[in-house]
Amino acid sequence: MNRWLEWARGEITEPVLSGLALLGIAIVVYVFARWIVARGLGALVRRSAFQWDDALTDARVFRRLAHLAPAVVIYLGISAVPKVPDTIDSIVRRLSIVVMIVVVASTLSSFLTAINKIYSRSAVNRRRPIKGYLQLLQIGIVLLSALVVISTLLGRSPWIFVSGIGAMTAVLMLVFKDTILSFVASIQIASNDMVRVGDWIEMPDASADGDVMDIALHTVKVQNWDKTISTIPTYKFISESFKNWRGMSDSGGRRIKRAFYIDMNSIRFLRAEEIDRFSGWALLSEYIEGKRSEIREHNAQPGLNAEVNADIRRMTNVGTLRAYIVAYLEAHPKIHQRGYTLMVRQLAPGANGLPIEIYCFSNDQEWVHYEGIQADIFDHILSMVPEFGLEVYQQPSGVDFERIRPDTAQADKLLGSPPA
Repeated sequence: MNRWLEWARGEITEPVLSGLALLGIAIVVYVFARWIVARGLGALVRRSAFQWDDALTDARVFRRLAHLAPAVVIYLGISAVPKVPDTIDSIVRRLSIVVMIVVVASTLSSFLTAINKIYSRSAVNRRRPIKGYLQLLQIGIVLLSALVVISTLLGRSPWIFVSGIGAMTAVLMLVFKDTILSFVASIQIASNDMVRVGDWIEMPDASADGDVMDIALHTVKVQNWDKTISTIPTYKFISESFKNWRGMSDSGGRRIKRAFYIDMNSIRFLRAEEIDRFSGWALLSEYIEGKRSEIREHNAQPGLNAEVNADIRRMTNVGTLRAYIVAYLEAHPKIHQRGYTLMVRQLAPGANGLPIEIYCFSNDQEWVHYEGIQADIFDHILSMVPEFGLEVYQQPSGVDFERIRPDTAQADKLLGSPPA
């Protein structure tokens, strides 16, 4: 019994106690690295005058790197533990190496995240995001570290597994199909400047209509105007059509293109008293004088009969209305006057009347302001239409039918029917 106790004390107790001591040292080193060194570096970074190094702290680069300290201590200290079997020594060393590989891979991934934050702080750089490329590097780091971890645990060379990847190319292509497509799409999006963070895009097939929030390797996030989030695969931006409103934002103008309908039964020539009245309007005086001179010169030609409308020229109420709208828009402070199309045109007449389309550009692109400008313009125009002896057309409603309903008593009297 004494011999057994002496053997157990020498062969078991001593290596166990030494192992526990090594584990305690590793814990102390981790606490020192994690709570003193990492925190100290973080505090120094926060107090520095530079802004880019704050991204390293936000990405937890120093905290992740602190996990490397206990693994290194155990890897180096296991040889100092007496009477440790070679099998256990090999397992502990391999596990320590695995932990170091995982910590290094995690730290590199966090470092790439910090690089993306530093890069994206510039408004110019945000136009060409690199998040997709960095995510591809992160995927590569994960795959490489997984390969090294497996080879370390099995005690084989990593090249053995690399050589086997060639036979699995078809499987890998199938598994990483979306990643490959997204990577190619990211390159094309960046090189052609198709989409930027902050752009307003429309992609009806994906039910997306709003601002681009994030461009990543696999997905593009769009916040719609109803505050919902649409997540679109990146490769769809090169395989499907979409509309980017950036050109409108950069141009400085936003198009107004809307028509109202004139009842064609109200279109006629203007009377002399109406022309005199319009000549007193500031927006129409120049037009009326010019038209009067032009018509007078035309009608003075020999052989024309002033009593025949087909022989002479006269001003119409709808033509004068168009001239008024043009003058009104040219005097409007919220409408671009130079470098942008401004016109009021007639479209083809139809069952709903004669369309009069307004085509111009507002100088305020903000959505709410733009809608207010457009509404004010049409409020004024629709209110002015009756001044020209015209009527705006709309489909008959119940009120219209009520107005034309015959008097029931009078109808019964005419038809000889007894009153109810």
